[in-house]
Amino acid sequence: MKVAVIDYGMGNLHSVLKSLQAANENGADIFLTRDPEAVVKADKVVFPGQGAMPDCMRELNRHGLAEAVRETTQSKPFFGICVGAQLLFEHSEEGDTAGLGLFPGDVRRFADDLVAGGERLKVPHMGWNQVYQTRSHPLFAGIADGERFYFVHSYHFAPADAALTLAESDYPQRFACIVGRGNIFATQFHTEKSHRAGLQMMKNFLVWDGNV
Repeated sequence: MKVAVIDYGMGNLHSVLKSLQAANENGADIFLTRDPEAVVKADKVVFPGQGAMPDCMRELNRHGLAEAVRETTQSKPFFGICVGAQLLFEHSEEGDTAGLGLFPGDVRRFADDLVAGGERLKVPHMGWNQVYQTRSHPLFAGIADGERFYFVHSYHFAPADAALTLAESDYPQRFACIVGRGNIFATQFHTEKSHRAGLQMMKNFLVWDGNV
């Protein structure tokens, strides 16, 4: 089994690769690539991202990878992480950027006046936070509802279709932090920085056949 980690010059690529390799219990060939053909030919695809969405979208187009992402999301198990998940939507408020348009909806910035318990919350939202599963999914196997994952982001998903939301978190209001449909699964948090729970989610992905 070949698992492509898309390298478009943006993202925590080597940490993602190392965590996938640590989760690899079945001898999968896991590799970094910026070759669109290699992405399309892979059995599974991981789409990480880190940084500003306009920069990520520009680099994705520069390397000719946007169409490869669109093609692979049609049929094979696909995992988007952080900005790699945000890019799946139609539009982001960050730089007024058009995304890939695979999911209906926007990516919106947290308000600057967030308050919880009488204290102002910082943006970006950074640190460990609980994730509440709203629908069952094979990638939740072995992961408790309310498990903590590691977040670093100023923008969050705002799906136009509520059925896309698989899990939510609080900051301080509820927001979608995992979205998915069919063979696509995407997290706002960083699985590669989320210790045991993140490793378990990656293990689940590596054995997932893309069916829900």
